[in-house]
Amino acid sequence: MLPFRIELVPGVPVYEQLVAAVTRAIVSGDLAPGDAFPSVRALSQALRINPNTAQKAVAQLTTLGLLQVHPGVGTRVAQPPPAPRAASTRELRPAAADLVLEARRRGLSLPDLQDLLEAEWQRLEPSRRGTRRD
Repeated sequence: MLPFRIELVPGVPVYEQLVAAVTRAIVSGDLAPGDAFPSVRALSQALRINPNTAQKAVAQLTTLGLLQVHPGVGTRVAQPPPAPRAASTRELRPAAADLVLEARRRGLSLPDLQDLLEAEWQRLEPSRRGTRRD
């Protein structure tokens, strides 16, 4: 059994779905720093995906600083480095612009978008998720 939830859907690259699911699990507190992460082989078998696809996802998660590979020990969830607020805001600006553009294209009002963001924020809030799985 995997330490995160994922339901693969057609039309989106599997490695992207895997990266998103693991990121969601880390941000929500389902996976905590130091937790063991499945091997590429275990991921590929559990999800019935090509090992190269699993490796691509693990490599991206490692590059993003979410996982650390320790030779002879295994892969662990990384301790997130503190990011300066200004850098984080600047880095999120393109994603925010894309979100606002898509919301306006679909006819959402600013209060509707704010409500959506608030609901998603609360859904991922670790303190509201209860105890995490060990």
